[in-house]
Amino acid sequence: MKTPDSRFYCPLISCGTIVLDENESTHAVRVCRAAVGDVLQLSDGLGHFADAVIVTADAKACVVQVDNVEIAAQEKPKVSLGIACLKDDALEEVVFHAAQTEIDSIVFLRTDYSQEPKNSDLKKTVRRAELKSLVSLKQSKKPWLTKIEGPVEFKEWLKNYKGDLVLCDMDGEQAPVPEKLATPTTLLVGPEGGFSPAEIQAIKDFKNGSVHLMKLGPTRLRARTAAIVALGKIVC
Repeated sequence: MKTPDSRFYCPLISCGTIVLDENESTHAVRVCRAAVGDVLQLSDGLGHFADAVIVTADAKACVVQVDNVEIAAQEKPKVSLGIACLKDDALEEVVFHAAQTEIDSIVFLRTDYSQEPKNSDLKKTVRRAELKSLVSLKQSKKPWLTKIEGPVEFKEWLKNYKGDLVLCDMDGEQAPVPEKLATPTTLLVGPEGGFSPAEIQAIKDFKNGSVHLMKLGPTRLRARTAAIVALGKIVC
């Protein structure tokens, strides 16, 4: 009996017999070469885990038996990342790295200086980002799936948002944000060139939570780099 060094996604974990979807079945049977009697570690991305014994090693519909469902000790993350829409595949790159950390969601924001193609709905980018987040859930073995949200107009998002804000800003403070965050907190990263003056002022005037301006260091960073460095200061 062996256990592949990976987690497998199962959105509905319960005791009894479960049939994995084709993607997870293929990964288990063809990629990991799991066989009958081997144990797969299942995760639903909602804080639940289970060890599942393979009953039928079918690459299209792998059947497993679950005898016990465990609840993660960690609470659901309170930190999210709000990042401006970027050009090329930069958003996917950010998600690939950021979703390996324990954050609740990543929100794609349409800002004044966003670099996405005009009139783009970003549907393909969002879908690919969701897949990368799912891969990161399994690879990093964390209990909570990072949700992908947006794209949404920044002004509308800010108007409806309730919680604390951390703005990455060259003129911010060097002091780190407190390690234990008591309320939902969104880390804001602008596009290349940053948020517009009007957007920065709107953030500073935000009334539905506290606002912290955080300086990431003495050098100017690309947006995709800033997002990962900032998360490292808060959640790692």
